[in-house]
Amino acid sequence: MKKIDPRLWKRLQDRLPSGELKLDEPTIANHSGDKWFATASPEAVALPRSVKSISAIMRFANRHQIPVTPRGAGFGYVGGCVPLKGGIALSTARMKRIKEINENDFVAVVQPGVITANLQAKAEAKGLYYPPDPASRADCSIGGNIATNAGGPRSLKYGVTSDYVLGLEVVLSGGTVARVGGRTHKNKTGFDFPRFFTGSEGMLAVITEATLKLLPLPPFRAALSVGFGSVRLAILGIKAIFKAGFLPSALELADEFTLRAVKNRTGNKRFSGCRGHLIVELDGQEKSVRAELRNLKQMLGKLNPRFLDQALGGVAVESIWQLRQEFSYALRDTGLVKLNEDIVVPRGRLEELLDFTGKLQKKHNMPVACFGHAGDGNIHVNVMLDDQIKGHEKRRVAVLDELFAWVVAHDGMITGEHGIGIAKKRWWPSAVSAEVRELHHAVKQALDPKGIMNPGKFL
Repeated sequence: MKKIDPRLWKRLQDRLPSGELKLDEPTIANHSGDKWFATASPEAVALPRSVKSISAIMRFANRHQIPVTPRGAGFGYVGGCVPLKGGIALSTARMKRIKEINENDFVAVVQPGVITANLQAKAEAKGLYYPPDPASRADCSIGGNIATNAGGPRSLKYGVTSDYVLGLEVVLSGGTVARVGGRTHKNKTGFDFPRFFTGSEGMLAVITEATLKLLPLPPFRAALSVGFGSVRLAILGIKAIFKAGFLPSALELADEFTLRAVKNRTGNKRFSGCRGHLIVELDGQEKSVRAELRNLKQMLGKLNPRFLDQALGGVAVESIWQLRQEFSYALRDTGLVKLNEDIVVPRGRLEELLDFTGKLQKKHNMPVACFGHAGDGNIHVNVMLDDQIKGHEKRRVAVLDELFAWVVAHDGMITGEHGIGIAKKRWWPSAVSAEVRELHHAVKQALDPKGIMNPGKFL
């Protein structure tokens, strides 16, 4: 990694408002990684408060070929904001204004540092709804969500972040500020650049403002928590739900290892004897939701569940989701390293996936815990690694090689909502065709010819 002439930092500091470029060790350490285990230190941390400052930073960095790694709140799971090539870690955390929530246009205009849960709360106070719900929504930012095209349980009914991005303000690698899209819910005026930049993982531009689509807030929610004697019965329940014409707002699956870990963490004996579990959430008008819930209870009851609990109203539903939020913590409590792989398979292959992961853990003598968004085939396959065992790194790579090869061979994708970052860079060439890789490189070269935007990742 080429070290930057220290005199350049003084020149950049002089171009920015006071406090927007930091060189102290604590700040550098705090911006060296995300929730993945890899870190790398930047040489400077930019904390701009305006698009004007970001434009100035990018012009300067481009002129002097200084690497720039954009970051939101730093809650990614694949090392996407790790500054592998040093240079500048550019944080948008200070740009956290909700500029507008418009009840007539059904849009929100926000800066990238806005925390996702804060936007949702502000929208709901006005009877509006921003559905994307990543598990870290209390901590992650809208800018990071857009950069990774974040999803969550509600993706089944409502879609992912890209379905809500109507317009963006972005700063390109050379400092040019571009506004793309608009605030209308339909737009076919040229290429769909808002979707184009969504999911680009900081390699094409810095997001400085987003205009987001909102929906009317559903007036009523209900949910079922259902335990089964086998994960196969849970999957039969999923098939039955869709075959009967239901479209839940969320449909979550958990396997035996996950449930056992949750039981150990919480002391909840409800999961005793359970090897599969479903959460089914419904939303809409109260009368229709209650009617759907009754039908679902009757239908799932025919599968002889170990238990079938219902929750009526938002508070009760959130108590079920609180248990779901314990899954990751419970797996970490095992003392094993949790490798969270957010793979996606066609919905009809869920049972095949669970069969395969069962064989995988037996072959490698390594626990594999599966839970997640079964409704859209996005299962979090958690490889549980004992890093005290000699040769654990080789075992990790071998297991993931087999997992991703199986996923690709069965028409799936190696990531559904976390992105590629560093964690999945190894498998990028096998996940897409040579033609698609060439197309990515062509786009990267056109927008970032000097290669300063988040270098060292999969492009």
